[in-house]
Amino acid sequence: MFLKTVFLCIMGFSSGLLVSAGVFTVLFVVGLVPRFAGKTNTACYELLYEECIIFGSMIACIFSVFPIKGSLGALIPHASFLCQALLVLFGIFAGIFVGCLAIALAEVLDGIPIFARRIQLKKGLDIAIFSVAVGKVTGSLIYFIMDFFELL
Repeated sequence: MFLKTVFLCIMGFSSGLLVSAGVFTVLFVVGLVPRFAGKTNTACYELLYEECIIFGSMIACIFSVFPIKGSLGALIPHASFLCQALLVLFGIFAGIFVGCLAIALAEVLDGIPIFARRIQLKKGLDIAIFSVAVGKVTGSLIYFIMDFFELL
């Protein structure tokens, strides 16, 4: 039983590292952080921005694995107001982040036709893009359907 738990912990931690490495790779390949630092003339804080992204992702992962249960009202006076304020603040920052990421990915997608011409891909690009879209939609549907049935 102990070895099984240790093995599951190692596998979970390793999988989490791989997924987070993929997410951070996408963020940095797209050039989101350097572009923001360049536009705001704060290039000296670029490492701080990257560390904040990593720290925020780690905190979100911790809260998703270990959700806060029960009422915080007994521990902190006016906790419901504090929680709502933090939720609003998180929503604003998450919305800004998703919007900027979508714009950066749209700019990267402009490079697909150039890449296709360079490798002299004449046929099949539309099928490849369609396959990626179908895979993404299928995976999302499976995830949300399983999540829905878990709530019931």
